[in-house]
Amino acid sequence: MTEYGRGRGSEPWHPEDPYYGDGGWEGQQAQPGQQSPHGGQPQHYPEQPQQPQYGDWGTGQQAGYGQAQQEYPQQQYPHQYDQQQHYQGQGQQGYDGGWGTGTHAHVQYTDPSDPYGQQSASYGEQQPDSYGTPEAYPPPEPPSRRRAEPEPRPDWDPGPDQGEHAFFAGGDDDDDFDDEPGRRRGRGDRRGRGGKGGKKRRSGCACLVVLLVFGGGIAGVGYVGYQFYQDRFGDAPDYAGSGNGEQVTVEIPKGAGGYAIGQELKAKGVVKSVDAFVAAQQQNPKGNSIQAGVYTLEKEMSADNAVDMMLSPESQNNLIIPEGTRNVAVYKLIDARLELDKGTTAKVADEEWKSLGLPEWATNHKNVKDPLEGFLYPSSYPVAKGQKPEAVLKQMVARATEKYEALGLEKKAEGLGLDNPWQLLTVASLAQAEGTSHDDFRKMAEVVYNRLKPGNPETYGSLEFDSTYNYIKNQSKIDLTIAELRQYNNPYNTYYVKGLPPGPIDNPGEQALKGALNPTDDGWYYFISLDGKTSKFTKTLAEHEKLVEQFNASRNND
Repeated sequence: MTEYGRGRGSEPWHPEDPYYGDGGWEGQQAQPGQQSPHGGQPQHYPEQPQQPQYGDWGTGQQAGYGQAQQEYPQQQYPHQYDQQQHYQGQGQQGYDGGWGTGTHAHVQYTDPSDPYGQQSASYGEQQPDSYGTPEAYPPPEPPSRRRAEPEPRPDWDPGPDQGEHAFFAGGDDDDDFDDEPGRRRGRGDRRGRGGKGGKKRRSGCACLVVLLVFGGGIAGVGYVGYQFYQDRFGDAPDYAGSGNGEQVTVEIPKGAGGYAIGQELKAKGVVKSVDAFVAAQQQNPKGNSIQAGVYTLEKEMSADNAVDMMLSPESQNNLIIPEGTRNVAVYKLIDARLELDKGTTAKVADEEWKSLGLPEWATNHKNVKDPLEGFLYPSSYPVAKGQKPEAVLKQMVARATEKYEALGLEKKAEGLGLDNPWQLLTVASLAQAEGTSHDDFRKMAEVVYNRLKPGNPETYGSLEFDSTYNYIKNQSKIDLTIAELRQYNNPYNTYYVKGLPPGPIDNPGEQALKGALNPTDDGWYYFISLDGKTSKFTKTLAEHEKLVEQFNASRNND
């Protein structure tokens, strides 16, 4: 046999041979009436002449068939070759007896155990292409067409974690073998791609998806990095200017710090960010002095302007209750702020005082003119149009109750010789009404405690405070005669009734309360203010009368 396995031949393959390198070579003989599977023309073997389909059977060989079967006994057809030999010994007689002429009635022999037993043994019928089946080995090729044996690859797709993804596999053209006429993909090609029948193609959509994924990731990382930089090193978002002209009322709750205030301002559209306001407040030397209350500001203000405006008295829209203010005056202030008819708040207080939150020790006292007197605590309150008067009164009562509990009125009243905290609150209101400064309150409280003593040698239990008479008269006069004071019969008139009045006569501030809780112990019984700013205290009536003469002389000179 030659190196090509096609039988004997004395001449080598010449490059000028017209069939040299023919792509149609697939290792099988073309048959009349049958197209070559690759070239479209019948194949001829150059080293041997064409023979008729049915040769001289007398020679003991079959043209094309027997020879083709003997070429590859070790590769593809071992069972078929053995079956052929079996036929020669048993079923086919007269091979040497003159079968050269005439016809031969061919009988099909099959073996159930032979996978090729169903094939036709003659060339009279269409012979199947044994090299074109999926299970066939690649056919022999001329030297110029031979390729290296592909490395064996598993029939499974290793996946992205154990093998190289098809997207990153080598090779620029996927159709190198598809575009060449007559070429078929062999078994090795299919197995090399996981048995799926073709290479995984690099898809434009896949490239786009990968690009979008990587691009989105880069953009996300960049955004996070930018936000991190802005949070750590960048300036906080802020408006420019002093506002857009649209006014807005902002209520700052009690105890609110910089961030809480900034949140309130941002919610109302005053500042653009909380951080900007906090930074501006910290940079302002007086920034920490911003108090709770109601402020009238403008929208879209810069943080610096917002801080400056809140520090200005012009922006503070709080209702301020001064120390020592009587309830009748507080009611009028509330009516004016809420733009209500005069007397509206006073009526609500008279009808609903029991539901406004008074502590138990402040109720059920006889002859009290106003049960809320002493509980509208002096402070700054966020009050704006649209609120209900009862809501404002509740704020004030709650503030007073909180303050009195913190100072310990209920616990310390008995230690001061009083019956209950209600009396202690009344003492503080008297000190507030008669005192002219914070320095007076402790001395003034001692005067009250000393005069309340039934056996004291100066007043014998009578207070004789002008302020109590003025309270019941709803006035604030200085020039009052003793005859007038002693003749007016009223529980609040301490010239007429011994002891404390039925209840507080005003709303004392914190300093007056502390003075009532911690009075001096110097023996003071009398006091007088010569200039309206300070008070002079004495221990005896004689000393007090000298001061009165001095005071009258100064007034006559004026």
